[in-house]
Amino acid sequence: MRAIVLLSGGLDSATCLLIARQEAGEVLALSFDYGQRHAFELERARALAARYGVASHRIVRLDYPAPASSALTDAAREVPRHALGRDRIPPTYVPARNTLFLAHAVAWGEAEGVADIYIGANALDYSGYPDCRPEFLEAFEAAANLGTKAGVEGALRFRVHAPLLAMTKGEIVAAGHRLGLDFALTSSCYDPSPTGRPCGGCDSCLLRARGFQEAGLRDPLGL
Repeated sequence: MRAIVLLSGGLDSATCLLIARQEAGEVLALSFDYGQRHAFELERARALAARYGVASHRIVRLDYPAPASSALTDAAREVPRHALGRDRIPPTYVPARNTLFLAHAVAWGEAEGVADIYIGANALDYSGYPDCRPEFLEAFEAAANLGTKAGVEGALRFRVHAPLLAMTKGEIVAAGHRLGLDFALTSSCYDPSPTGRPCGGCDSCLLRARGFQEAGLRDPLGL
């Protein structure tokens, strides 16, 4: 079995990478430069891919048509601080981001004969993103098999794996620890300093801190 892992450089995608390594004989990694203000995560993705021996690591440049639509792609907008727990979709939502990421993974998979796609989406301990829900992932998997030559002809049966989907952040941290993840190689912050120092107050930083606390482990990034 071969697999493609969507690797952002964050805690979740890094844990997902190690799970895929256990389950697949060969792992390919796919990262995206989409103009995100936290582009430091791509440096972490490169380090993780090198550390854990992926067979191939591609970084795809995406030119988002409306960067002002998200606080993650518009430097003029502020990333919310200490606002975890809101019910509405946060301003850090990036339009159709996982749809685009998964579509690229399927295109690469069809070309390479790889049917298994891993994504570190989480629907339990998350910030309200609609493209992290199981309903979306199931619908996308169905669309991938209906909209590709390999799927229609039966050459491949695409499967979207989201092994972290029902985990708490503490369970994700514990799983990463068990699998030997070097947490110092990951970056979770939405608005880090130029050197990668986390802000400590964005949704992602707060969730990460909660996860390490729940797992009873120390975060080497100091959150």
